[in-house]
Amino acid sequence: MKSKDAVAFLKRESTGRRLVWTVVWWGTHFGFFAYGWWSQYTNAKLAALNGLKYSVWTSRGAGLVLAFDGGLILLPVLRNVITAIRPALQRILPVDENLWFHRQVAYQLLLWTIIHTTAHYVNFINVERTQVRKERAVQIHYAQAGGITGHTMLLIMFLMYTTAHSSIRKQCFEAFWYTHHLAFFFMLALYTHATGCFVRDSVDPDYIPTFPFYSTEHCLGYLSWRFIIWPGIIYFGERVYRQVRAARATEIQRVLYHPGNVMEIRFKKPSMKYKAGQWLFLNVPDVSRWQWHPFTISSAPEDPFISVHIRQVGDFTTALGERLGATPDLHRLDSGKKGGRGEKNGFVEVDSGLGGERAVEVGPGMDRGMPKLRIDGPFGAPAEDVFASEVAVLVAAGIGVTPFASILKHIWYAQQAGKMGRLRRVEFVWTCRETGSFGWIKDLLEELEEAQRGSDFLRISIYLTQRMGSDEVHNIAINDVGQEYDPLTKLRSRTLYGRPDFHSFFANLATSIDNGSYLPGREARLKNRVGVYYCGPNPLARTVRTECLKIQSSTLDVRFAKEHF
Repeated sequence: MKSKDAVAFLKRESTGRRLVWTVVWWGTHFGFFAYGWWSQYTNAKLAALNGLKYSVWTSRGAGLVLAFDGGLILLPVLRNVITAIRPALQRILPVDENLWFHRQVAYQLLLWTIIHTTAHYVNFINVERTQVRKERAVQIHYAQAGGITGHTMLLIMFLMYTTAHSSIRKQCFEAFWYTHHLAFFFMLALYTHATGCFVRDSVDPDYIPTFPFYSTEHCLGYLSWRFIIWPGIIYFGERVYRQVRAARATEIQRVLYHPGNVMEIRFKKPSMKYKAGQWLFLNVPDVSRWQWHPFTISSAPEDPFISVHIRQVGDFTTALGERLGATPDLHRLDSGKKGGRGEKNGFVEVDSGLGGERAVEVGPGMDRGMPKLRIDGPFGAPAEDVFASEVAVLVAAGIGVTPFASILKHIWYAQQAGKMGRLRRVEFVWTCRETGSFGWIKDLLEELEEAQRGSDFLRISIYLTQRMGSDEVHNIAINDVGQEYDPLTKLRSRTLYGRPDFHSFFANLATSIDNGSYLPGREARLKNRVGVYYCGPNPLARTVRTECLKIQSSTLDVRFAKEHF
């Protein structure tokens, strides 16, 4: 990290809510550590063990912190619980930052595991050296429950942490997915870690045949498993419920292949009710029996089907496309003139209206038929709250546009029904690398644009970031002269080239709201909420978040939310 970046990071982390979070978070952990240290140090029954001094005090303090984090680590991944409590508690709890919080707990687990393990290695060496008990270090390591479960957890943590790194997760999601399910065995080891009776006031404690297999009269552990096991029980119950829910009947209705190597799966699941902007886990046993991958729901609740749009970029999505027959080869079909529909070899081409490229419907006459589809969800997402703001700014990058396809359709239906809540204006900003990405959502944007004709309610800004040759630029310029519609998107809104200038965008937005020209009929002195919703890569998220929060003022309440999976 460069010195300038380091200074900016420290400045950001030492102000406002981040400073409060840092103080409370680290203060809680150091508080548990201090209490564990003090509890061991002042316990007269452990006078012999306290002869090991700093190493045993450190190991006990760090062990108590690990018990706290061991119970906390599962809470952020109780997805159904979070979805249920989100509408009521989102103002006081960061329910949309659950995965971020999960990582913060994981970082603490790693830090205190290093401290705890190092201290225990010193303990075991000192036990053998001083012969406070007639045991060798190797016996404690590999022949007693505490040592066996401890080393088991260390191995599992090594596998989980290394495969959870972003670079490995992107290149081989399967490695991350499978090793993360070792958490089941990690939690079992955590709950039974204290059964070895390392901390005791007798050389020969009286053992009992039932769990935890020793007399609590002589074994003086914290017995923290009695408290931290409850999140595990709740998590296990939720996973059972999710498996039952996922097994409910689901039928694939249509599969479409869109320009830009994007396939759309439309299905029907009568038992599933969802809100616009939510997401789900998808499993296709024919492709992978155990893998569940997250995808945003791209349909609106009012649609007669549920749909997801999937870009084929990884092993799973590519294999899924091949199994469904939704591959780039379909676009080699020659179905005649643009604007018509053609049929060939069991497939139907549907005009997408973009440069002659068409969405291709995969017919049901495939040799193997449609595969079985299992759906787990829906789960809550920040974009659900779009009607709680006067102004909604939807920022998408690439395939990150999928949740906003659902949101925009839902807004259109809400307009027809006159149920708009506080929402007065919508800004939709989408950045794409290539023109092929426009295809699958273009029809929706056309309908929305026509429905808003003569109204300032919806403003669409599409940015094309790919480099173009001089011939392409010349061709676009010629076709754009005097035309009512953009030559690339066929929308009234003109395509913009290059990356968006979010500093100017939000500055102009704030100025327009404050002078009363952006929200006619609403007094500028009233506090207006601007909800900024983002879905896309993290680097751009940081830029959008920084720039939008700069316009926070006494008259503008700006809320930023990023989609997480």
